[in-house]
Amino acid sequence: MGNITSYLPQNEGYLQYWLLLLSVVSIGNSVQSYLTTSYTRRIYSAPETTVTPLHARTFGTYTAIVSIIRLYAAYNITDPMLYQLAIWTYVVALGHFYSEWLIFRTARWGEGLAGPVVISVGSLAWMLSQWGQYIR
Repeated sequence: MGNITSYLPQNEGYLQYWLLLLSVVSIGNSVQSYLTTSYTRRIYSAPETTVTPLHARTFGTYTAIVSIIRLYAAYNITDPMLYQLAIWTYVVALGHFYSEWLIFRTARWGEGLAGPVVISVGSLAWMLSQWGQYIR
């Protein structure tokens, strides 16, 4: 067990592990977006919406970029710039998901959209509430 823990973030608290977990899962989602459109279609599921392989790969590329930012923030959680960048990844994600749902109407509320929104809202709230714990 000692070998595994040496690869984990070394600061106190659980937020860093959450960011690490989300980064790993999101990288998996990125890879999947390059292989199939099925996951992306679950999010953008409005009747007139067409999800092409290009859309899925673009979504996968965006997801990979934010995963890397969150991964760096997990391992450097006391760095104010990385912490702020990680916060902004959730703000941008929420803005995107809400606009696709409420403005552009390409997404419908359901399991495909609810998961990313709940994760983004929860993570953003957690990060904002813990600012003083990690950033001094």
